[in-house]
Amino acid sequence: LLVDHTFIYTGAVRKMRELIQAGELGRILYYDSIRVNLGLFQRDVSVISDLAVHDFSILDYLLGEHPVAVSANGVNHFPGTPENHANVTLFYDSGAIAHTSVSWLAPVKVRLILLGGSKKMITYDDVEPSEKVKVYDKGVSITDDPAKIQEMRVGYRTGDMHAPRLFGTEALRIESEHFVDCIEHRKMPITDGQLGLRVVEIIEATHQSMRRKVRRNGETVQLQRTE
Repeated sequence: LLVDHTFIYTGAVRKMRELIQAGELGRILYYDSIRVNLGLFQRDVSVISDLAVHDFSILDYLLGEHPVAVSANGVNHFPGTPENHANVTLFYDSGAIAHTSVSWLAPVKVRLILLGGSKKMITYDDVEPSEKVKVYDKGVSITDDPAKIQEMRVGYRTGDMHAPRLFGTEALRIESEHFVDCIEHRKMPITDGQLGLRVVEIIEATHQSMRRKVRRNGETVQLQRTE
């Protein structure tokens, strides 16, 4: 069973995972995403199921862990329709925190991810025709060294920026070839049914958080731990 989470097969997301696994970013601190555009309004699903679902699958692939809790708030500006604007926050045991903002009511199309690590940081702008991924040697350091008590405890590091070369083959082609290879050689797909289940669990938790009583909109919902 292969679930069509196409972003995982893009050169950009694969490069980000490669950098994380190589330890280039250090400890992952946060993931921020803006995924907005004007429309396409749908009557059967919310903007979370349409747009935020991409971030949920990307996060699963990059971090390799399931969130322990989710908090979300959203609004449907037009009666009788699902939410068209929402903000979701995901919490992880590792200490990482993820936030995504999604909307069908933006005047421009934005697809931007910021990934912060203790060593380096990444921006991924999917709207850019080239240099979609940029790696920044920037960050902060905190010291409690008594010898440096006269200095600021927080230091800032600013180094170079580089745009790594990305694998240019179309994601759908890579995904299709991967699916065929899994069938022929009895392999487990990268985006298997378990990944699909984990993503659906997050979607359900966000809707549960949003649709509590108005005064409790955005209440944190705990997720069950999965193996």
